[in-house]
Amino acid sequence: MVKKRIPNPTRRGFLVGATSLMASPAIAQYIPGDPLRPAPEIEPPVRRNLAGFRALKWQPYFSNTRNGAILVDTESRALHYWSEDQTVYKLYPSSVPLTEELTRRGRTSVIRKVEGPSWSPTPSMKKRNPEWPDYIPPGPDNPLGTHALYLGWKYYRIHGTHDTRKIGRRSSNGCIGLYNENIAELFSMAKIGTQVLLI
Repeated sequence: MVKKRIPNPTRRGFLVGATSLMASPAIAQYIPGDPLRPAPEIEPPVRRNLAGFRALKWQPYFSNTRNGAILVDTESRALHYWSEDQTVYKLYPSSVPLTEELTRRGRTSVIRKVEGPSWSPTPSMKKRNPEWPDYIPPGPDNPLGTHALYLGWKYYRIHGTHDTRKIGRRSSNGCIGLYNENIAELFSMAKIGTQVLLI
């Protein structure tokens, strides 16, 4: 019986393979032509903050739950919802803005609800990415997914996404994204005037 000898990998071969494996999670996040995801500079692997993804009480953040209350925690990448009568509490994983410059914090409210939203880039998005389309109609290619809650701040929304890889990541140009099934549920509970706090 002849034994085959398996050659030892070289140090260089090992390092090249390991480097490509480490880079692949960042590359996998990029979709060419995606209007909400610019061409990547290679990012470090995403760090998940599971300890921060936990149930919270509404009292430290709101004086009441009139019209319902939504808290978005950009650190734990989670959205919390309390109904007005406090019988319903929901916790959803979310996407958050790519950078601190794109992140807005503070208090606002839901001013409009749209099922099947259309999308147009903001002037600053178009300036950074002139090749982006001026308009995308509702449907599977729309970056806002199936439902959108428009906030009192111009251009800011809580919306769905068809690209599920964005959830739990810093991946938006300012908005908060949810899985389509989660935004559909939140959409059915939130109302015009629901309080929103981003921290």
